[in-house]
Formats: sequence, C-alpha cells, structure tokens
Amino acid sequence: MSGQSSASPANGGITPIQQMVASCSGAFITSVFVTPLDVVKIRLQAQKNPFPKGKYFVFCNGLMDHICVCENGISKAPGHFSGTLDAFIKIVRCEGIKSLWSGLPPTLVMAVPATVIYFTCYDQLCAALRVRMGDRAQEAPLLAGAIARVGSATVISPLELIRTKLQSQRQSYRELTDCIRSAVETEGWLSLWRGLGPTLLRDVPFSAMYWYNYERGKSWLCEWYDITEPTFTITFISGAASGSLASIVTLPFDVVKTRRQVELGELQAKNLPWQMSSSTFTVMRRIVAQDGFRGLFAGFLPRLIKVAPACAIMISTYEFGKAFFRKHNQEKLLGLLQSSNT
Repeated sequence: MSGQSSASPANGGITPIQQMVASCSGAFITSVFVTPLDVVKIRLQAQKNPFPKGKYFVFCNGLMDHICVCENGISKAPGHFSGTLDAFIKIVRCEGIKSLWSGLPPTLVMAVPATVIYFTCYDQLCAALRVRMGDRAQEAPLLAGAIARVGSATVISPLELIRTKLQSQRQSYRELTDCIRSAVETEGWLSLWRGLGPTLLRDVPFSAMYWYNYERGKSWLCEWYDITEPTFTITFISGAASGSLASIVTLPFDVVKTRRQVELGELQAKNLPWQMSSSTFTVMRRIVAQDGFRGLFAGFLPRLIKVAPACAIMISTYEFGKAFFRKHNQEKLLGLLQSSNT
C-alpha cells in the first residue's frame, strides 16, 4: 500500500512518477509527428532574416516550443518560399526529406524533460487549486496552466540558451563552460535567461487559454454524449480545438521570438557578443514597419496545422497514459485487498 500513497483521488489516482512517464511518451510521439511542420513554420517566419550559412532553426512542440540551431553541412538554401506547400516542396527537393526532421534528437533532449515538468506541475497544481477554489474550481485550469508554464520556462531557459550555443559552433564542453563563465562575469547570471520575456508573453497566455478551454470542452463533450469519463476521441478533439484557438491569439509573440532567435544565430555565426537589447514591442514595431500587420502573423497556416494536431496528439496520448496507470493502480489495489481478505 505504501507504493500507492501518493496516488490520491485528487490527482486522478496516479502517482507523480506515472504522470511523468505518461507525459514523456506523449512528448516523444508528438515531436516525431510535428517536427516537419515546425521546420516549415520557422523557415517561413525567418526568411526575411536569412539563416547563417549551413545552419537553420527548428521548433518541436508538445504544447511548448523549443528552438535550436543545427549544422547542415554544405548549405543548399532553397530561396524564397511563397507558402506552406512551396516550403515543403523546396526543402525536400534541395535538402532531402530527412531535413524535415533535422534537429529532432537534440530537441528531444530539451523537449521531453521540459514537457514532463510542465504537465506534471499542471496536474498537481490543478488538483490542489480545485480543492482550494471551491465554487470557482472551473477556473483552476486557467491559473494552473499559467503557473506551470512560468515555472517550466524559467527552469529550462538557461539550458536552451546553452544548447543553442553548443549546437551553433563546434566546441568542447570545456570551451562552452569558459564561454558561459565569461558571459556571467560580464553580464551577470540574468544573461542566462535572455529571451525569456517574449517566451513567457507567448507561452503563458497560450497555456492558460489552452488548459481552460480544453477542460471546459472536454466536460461539455462528456455531457453531450452522456458519459462520465472522456474517450480518446473527446480528448483529441478538445485538445485540437483549444490548441488552435490559443495559437491564433499568441502567434505575434511566436513571430517575435523567432526573429530574436534568428538575430541571436546571426551574432553567433559572426562570433559577436549575445546582445538582445530590443524589447518585444520594439521588435513588433519593426516587423510592422517592414511587413505590415500581416508580418505579425507570418507562418499562420503552418503554425495552425501544426499546433492543432500537436496539442491533440500530446494531450490524448497523455490522457491515455494516465488512464492506463489509473487502471493498473486500481487492479493492483484490488489484488492487495483480495489477498488481505484471504
């Protein structure tokens, strides 16, 4: 019985470790499916600022984005993209179909632990807030989603910056350590959290809106079909719909983060200091001045067609994993009870 002590009804009858395993599997499956759309989205968003020769940026989404810079050998830049389909065709034609999954292994190294932290924190926070908020328990997912995203983004941000530096240049870990130590001595510890501001501006509202709409949509569909437990289809539809809505609202901040990361990559390619002085709204004004308001919604279609299935796959896989462990725990508890009675 001691092994099940933390699997209380408040968190769905499963332990935090089991929640971590469920979110880990969801993050892996989602990453494999949506990385090609990540590549296309970032290429479209960043083509106004060409990538450094031989390098390009990719995202990987499991309700969260993770950027990295990848060596690409001999550059075969496909030129300007006129749209999503054109980007797919040109990338595959010029760089091969494997390029659509470029950066997947190093991205998983960051995406999986970040997603595990995020989802586990959300579930634990949401369960605790539902108990404390009483009549306003329906708003618990909104608050829990925002807090969980702030926490996970803050923890992972320095690691993402270090990984970007490590991937952008061939150097030993000792050289990387010396570089980081020098940056900290010159600019302070806060230099390890560069780019966190626009990340939070995009991801915290996304997370809050996503979880609130997901929980409400799931409850509504369960009532519509007169069932007590959501099916795989219900979680899939709820995840896709809530993710689509949140992605549209937060797209301008996604574009800003991409532009700033591209500028960072260009500085690294020229071995210049990491200076990211432009604020989020300064970058927004620059984008509007160059490309109009449409520039703030660059990559709209690939982001939408990526986020919807990504959120759907991630949450349905996660819920399936939790249901599996919940059933396993119930069967184990029943077996212990039967053995104790005999």
